[in-house]
Amino acid sequence: MYGRTKARVQKGLVYGAAVITFAVLLFLIAYILINGIPNLKLSLFEWTYNSDNVSMMPAIITTVEMTLLALVIAVPLGLFTAIYLNEYAKRGNKLVNIIRITTETLSGIPSIVYGLFGMLFFVTQLHWGYSLIAGGMTLAIMILPLIMRTAEEALMAVPDTFREGSFGLGAGRLRTVFRIVLPSAMPGILSGIILAIGRIVGETAALIFTAGTMAQIPGLFQSGRTLAIHMYVLSGEGLHMNEAYATAVVLLVVVLLMNALSAFVAKKLTKK
Repeated sequence: MYGRTKARVQKGLVYGAAVITFAVLLFLIAYILINGIPNLKLSLFEWTYNSDNVSMMPAIITTVEMTLLALVIAVPLGLFTAIYLNEYAKRGNKLVNIIRITTETLSGIPSIVYGLFGMLFFVTQLHWGYSLIAGGMTLAIMILPLIMRTAEEALMAVPDTFREGSFGLGAGRLRTVFRIVLPSAMPGILSGIILAIGRIVGETAALIFTAGTMAQIPGLFQSGRTLAIHMYVLSGEGLHMNEAYATAVVLLVVVLLMNALSAFVAKKLTKK
């Protein structure tokens, strides 16, 4: 009797936590949409920014550029490191333990610290100034631990029988990794990439110190602001709160579109 009561209490806690989480998510989305959609207007999507239209189009393009740049740098490094840790490194290797401890340590560092590092190293030491590449490099370092850990966990989830079957048919380790293991682990790897995209799109502190806040479509060595920084600047000024709410709606849509695209790619790769 005690066991049944305990099980029911635990089940109730699980369902309650799920309901509360879902309710908070719905509340946030509804609050953003209710306050933002009525303030959407065509002037917010003009190609050039000025104090009259406070257009977010340069910020949208900068967000896409910053996301692609950070992913191009971080995904290969994180994925190949995860492959080494899981497929090539010997068990009990001290170097593997050091890499994992370092990765977990980097995951817990606040984004403002990454921003200060990026400002001191990329902006000042390398003389890149406030630029797209300085922000992209800083974000790549920031999301690298996330991609490494999720990729490693996805590779570890692939059954060893897949590898043994491939070796039994005469395939080498490299061919086994890229033709058997990686396709099987791809959904998990893309889940990590989706989480990384969410962190990139919503980041402000690190980018203020590295990419700057210029409202323009930047080149590689020019300053630009992402949607999150654009919303932060508008709300900080206190003069364009309606436009800030509208930017929040667009930011939400951009994140959903990027996640949907990643999920679509994951399904295609899984079918192959």
